[in-house]
Amino acid sequence: MSTSPTSRIAKNTLLLYFRMLLTMGVSLYTSRVILNVLGVEDYGIYNVVGGVVAMCGILSGSLSAAISRFITFELGKGDLDKLKRIFCTSVNIQVILIAIVTILMETIGIWFLNNKMVIPEERLSAANWVFQFSVITFALNLLSVPYNAVIIAHEKMSAFAYISIIDCTLKLIVAFIIAYNPFDRLVYYGLLIMIVGLINRMMYAIYSKKHFEEATYRMIFDKGLMKEMFGFAGWSMFGTSSAVLREQGGNLLINIYYGPTVNAAKGVATQVSNAIISFVNSFTMAVNPQITKSYASGDKEYMLKLAFQSTKFSFFIMWIISLPILITTPFLLNLWLVDVPEHTVNFVRLVILFSMSEVLQNSLITMLLATGKIKTYQLILGSCQLLNLPISWFCLHFGMASEIVFVIAIIISIFCEIIRIFMAQKMVGLSARHFFISVYLRVIIVATLSMIVPVLTVFRLYKPTFSAFLILAAISVVSAATFTYFVGCDKHDKAVIATQFAKIKNKFFR
Repeated sequence: MSTSPTSRIAKNTLLLYFRMLLTMGVSLYTSRVILNVLGVEDYGIYNVVGGVVAMCGILSGSLSAAISRFITFELGKGDLDKLKRIFCTSVNIQVILIAIVTILMETIGIWFLNNKMVIPEERLSAANWVFQFSVITFALNLLSVPYNAVIIAHEKMSAFAYISIIDCTLKLIVAFIIAYNPFDRLVYYGLLIMIVGLINRMMYAIYSKKHFEEATYRMIFDKGLMKEMFGFAGWSMFGTSSAVLREQGGNLLINIYYGPTVNAAKGVATQVSNAIISFVNSFTMAVNPQITKSYASGDKEYMLKLAFQSTKFSFFIMWIISLPILITTPFLLNLWLVDVPEHTVNFVRLVILFSMSEVLQNSLITMLLATGKIKTYQLILGSCQLLNLPISWFCLHFGMASEIVFVIAIIISIFCEIIRIFMAQKMVGLSARHFFISVYLRVIIVATLSMIVPVLTVFRLYKPTFSAFLILAAISVVSAATFTYFVGCDKHDKAVIATQFAKIKNKFFR
């Protein structure tokens, strides 16, 4: 492989980090404003009602993965004619999916909302309005998927970054607008978020049509291709459904057993986790298309090299950001939010630990999906992940604390991680032993050693003051970064880091 793919990854990563820094700051501030304006109860209602609609991600997530895989794979092969047919077929699939989702939501979804969920009677009407707006927003997002996939497959991350920045800026404006309106704030918020979804959908479509030849929809019905994509998505759906049921099913169980105020705590924890993961996604989103294209072109050696590096770097990036948050969670939440819901501190820490386990699997998932042979993979992994819901229900039913939902998710995630490694060994030639030693062993050592000084500082010196918080956060970042570089990185990793820093220096300080 030439060095151009590596340079493209570095450039795209920088663009996505710029997008991430801005969107993360705006998103976290928006969450603070929304929680303060809506109140804990309405904020919890919005999160759990939106979660009911997100359950349809069982369908959309699998089809979205199929669309992204097919478009990226075909770009790697360079067949423009088939690429056009794939895009048009993907739009057809999304339209069919929207019809299915609408029927499910307007029947089963409405019944579940009004008969099973724990929502105060005086807020039930508002919850129904939010539900309808969420269904429409969900449909708009589905229509954006093919255009979004084309942009990422072509690695035009600047467009993706700019559109994401506009999206989060509009949501910030919405947060301020709802504080000054004569209507029900929860209903008004749902309406404005729906309008933002419509604007977002239009931006993706306009950009894609203008820059990519294949992104113009035509009435093409390729029965064979649709069957192939639905076949891929069918098994992918089984795996995706387990992940969605784990997340949104857990949210619903918490609502049923503990009510919307605890859902608000989970919503805050998810916002913090999403903000951290956005750092990692800025890297993996730039790497993943190269992994798929490398497999399509037959360059498995480069694909495995990327998978090893991206797995380590993804974890290290997240660890450097997460360690100070884990250490200072109570102070950070009180600094960020006006009113911190009960359970939020524990939820934040547990969600971050869960995300760390998940981030170690991103590149493995990309490689396995690139093969297109996913029947056995999805059947095994999906079955394992489906255990989250019945085990969580059993534990909550017998009176365990709401935190148990996250603990179960972490344990099962680690188990699924081990399975993915051995399946990658069989399907793409990954050396499980080499992966455990060069990735997992380094990750465990770095995480363990870098915690020592920050934890000792907390017990001996830390006081809940702003200056102490800044000092401890700085100690945590320096400790994590130092051990990452000197212990977590091998010679090749250090050379890559040095090269990219040199390019950044030459670009900005020449």
